[in-house]
Amino acid sequence: MTRHAVAQERAEANARGASSATGRARDPFDDDPEDIDETSAQPPEPLGPDDLPFNPYKGNRGFTRAWHAMKNSLYGFRVAIREESAFRQELTLAAILLPCSLFVPVAPVERAALIASVLLVLIVELLNSSVEAAIDRISLERHELSKRAKDFGSAAVMVALGVCVITWGLILWPFASAWLARIL
Repeated sequence: MTRHAVAQERAEANARGASSATGRARDPFDDDPEDIDETSAQPPEPLGPDDLPFNPYKGNRGFTRAWHAMKNSLYGFRVAIREESAFRQELTLAAILLPCSLFVPVAPVERAALIASVLLVLIVELLNSSVEAAIDRISLERHELSKRAKDFGSAAVMVALGVCVITWGLILWPFASAWLARIL
C-alpha cells in the first residue's frame, strides 16, 4: 500500500471516529469537559511518517528536486525585486558594498566578514518579507498580533543593518583614520 493510500485511509478512519453521538465533529482543540465522551477517550497514537497527508509538491527526488528548488528560489528573487522596495534598496547597497569589499586591502577573514554582513541584511529582509506576506495572506485586518509579528521582522532587519554598519565601521576605521591623517 502506498504512503498516500495509508494516509488517506487513516484520515478517513479519524474522521469517522471524531464524530460524536450528536452527529457533529468534535473540535480537537476544545477542552470543554462536557463535550468529551469518556467511553471513547483513548490516548492518541503518535504520528509517524505515514500519518502526514500526501503532498504532491514533495514527490521530486535528487537532481529534479534541486532543479525545482532553484527555479522556486529564482522566482522568489524576482518577486522580491519586483514587489519589495526595501529589498531593492538593500540590493542596491549590496551592489555597491560587495565590489568595494573585494578591493579593500584587508585580511581574508575581514573580507569574509564584510561580505557576510551585507548578505545577512539581504537574507533577513527576505525572511521579513515572507513573514509579512504570510500575515497578509491570513488577513488584511488590523490585529495586534499581526502588527507585532511585522514589527519583529522589521526589528530583525534593523539589527542586521546595524551589524553591517558596525562590521564595516570597525574594519575600515583604521583605513579611514589613516586617510584623514594624510589629508589634514
